[in-house]
Amino acid sequence: MTIRGYFSNLDISWTNAAVALAAAVVSFIAIHGAVRLFRRRLDQVDDERAHKPIVDVLRHTLARTSNLAILATSILIGVSMLDLPPPWNQRIGHLWFITLGAQLALYLHHAIAVTARRYFRVHGKGLENDQVTVAHTLMIWALQWSVWTVFLLAMLSNLGINVTTFVASLGIGGVAIALAVQNVLGDLFASLAIATDKPFEVGDAISVPEFFGTIEHVGLKTTRIRALSGEQIVIANAELLRKTVHNFKRQNTRRVQYTLRINPATPHELAAQLPERVSAIISARDKVKLDHVNLTTMDQNYLEYDIVYNLTNANYGLYLQTQQAVLLETMQLLRDLDISTAPRAQELLLQQPAANDGGARRPDGRTTPQARPMH
Repeated sequence: MTIRGYFSNLDISWTNAAVALAAAVVSFIAIHGAVRLFRRRLDQVDDERAHKPIVDVLRHTLARTSNLAILATSILIGVSMLDLPPPWNQRIGHLWFITLGAQLALYLHHAIAVTARRYFRVHGKGLENDQVTVAHTLMIWALQWSVWTVFLLAMLSNLGINVTTFVASLGIGGVAIALAVQNVLGDLFASLAIATDKPFEVGDAISVPEFFGTIEHVGLKTTRIRALSGEQIVIANAELLRKTVHNFKRQNTRRVQYTLRINPATPHELAAQLPERVSAIISARDKVKLDHVNLTTMDQNYLEYDIVYNLTNANYGLYLQTQQAVLLETMQLLRDLDISTAPRAQELLLQQPAANDGGARRPDGRTTPQARPMH
């Protein structure tokens, strides 16, 4: 069939064609002008409103409006003014779906990128590193491809193609692939969870039951940690997330607890003075909030005081300096009060049997010699 025969069933007069052309031109000017006006209004909003999420997303999304999509939409509006026979009105309907669907998919494509990057920027405290950016990019890529996959399937279904079998085959193939690489996928999704939830970041000092170290790299499959002893520890992301992670970089305060033991023979008056005097020593330090100093244990071996204070700064160096100063001043205080920290003296008494006892008799008939007293 020639091209002339293909269009032979169209009965379009020159008047109808002129009206359709005029409608297409007017539609192109109106749509293009409306998009430009809307974008200009978004660019002119004040700074406070410009940083709102919806304004930011609309500004970047409308900038991706395709002139080709506007032209195709204008032509379709003009063609819709014509009275077309049955085969053509169905074809025009398919073109409407493809044109508007492609432009909508393009909008969603860029809206996902803008929204995701804004989310990562806000929740990442304005700091991004190369390792986390890889996970972010992978997540954006997966969402964008999901949009285009849905559009492609919807377009094929609109054209009359049965996509049920195709989708079912994709599902079976996806399940088979997922089972084959389930460990890799587990680590991959764990990487995305780390990038989104941020339980730790590069540079954080963390502790897990097996080791302590600093995060050096968060990859798609593994996380690399520099241990205190110097070696690098490589652990799978999924395995790391299954552990209890202590993040010391996000520690705001530090609780210090220790005990002080003195000789049980210490006079009552001196033992009663000690909590107040030690409290004064601790309270005099900078960035320290005293919790309590109390006598908690008394037995035949020692008197024990429980001492707790909090540092308002979690810096480990500050903790060491403060604790050292408190202990040195406490030592001087004990010396001034003449309080001993030695436990109660132990005495060992060994008894010697009587001369006619002859020693203890063992089951085998032998005699066990007895010890003599020692002082």
